[in-house]
Amino acid sequence: MKCVLHRLFKDFYDLQKTSNWRYLGQGNVMDTIIRQELLDYPEAVEAMEARVAAIREGRADEMIWYVEHPPLYTSGTSANPTDLISDQFPVYEAGRGGQYTYHGPGQRVVYLILNLKKRQQVPDIKSYVCALEEWIIQTLKEFDIKGERREGRIGIWVDTPKGECKIAALGVRIRHWVTYHGIAINVAPDLSHFSGIVPCGIQEFGVTSMHALGKNVSMEELDAALQKTRPNIPLLA
Repeated sequence: MKCVLHRLFKDFYDLQKTSNWRYLGQGNVMDTIIRQELLDYPEAVEAMEARVAAIREGRADEMIWYVEHPPLYTSGTSANPTDLISDQFPVYEAGRGGQYTYHGPGQRVVYLILNLKKRQQVPDIKSYVCALEEWIIQTLKEFDIKGERREGRIGIWVDTPKGECKIAALGVRIRHWVTYHGIAINVAPDLSHFSGIVPCGIQEFGVTSMHALGKNVSMEELDAALQKTRPNIPLLA
């Protein structure tokens, strides 16, 4: 863990020399890094919290971090214990907003560690969440997928022959106006793994993925689309 944290926070420019990381460089004083292998969730949280502290202290720049996790469930601050149906995978308290969420291979998780005080005249969490939603919507549009918001429901939704289904989730935490956690887009996860929870506490609707919609997109193609569309979102650019 100490080695990972050292590389993640003290020596970004060596990351591209390893097989586990791909460093995409800096833009607008922001580091963008892609983790090439599955990342354990506790390690991710510890790394994010270290980065948040470093940003607050002026020792590090903002960061966007692309990862995949091994199969696991996380519980947000609003999670209802009855929504955990099976403990077939490890369950972690995330500390973010929201309820139960699944993470696993085939799902792109993007953690954004941003300083809202620098990005907004008055820090506004609602505007930040809307910006994340718009980023997902514009990215899905690159693959002819129509993602939409739904009143009273967290996440991004699509219409399918089986009805409305969630294709992407959001969960954020903010400490002294520095954000962490972020978004999760279902590219090609094992959708049966979602059956162990009531995703985000919503029983009436299902979960889908880009592959389930007939879009055989690779993780690299999704990453490229996310990189392409982010500059279109002023709060995230």
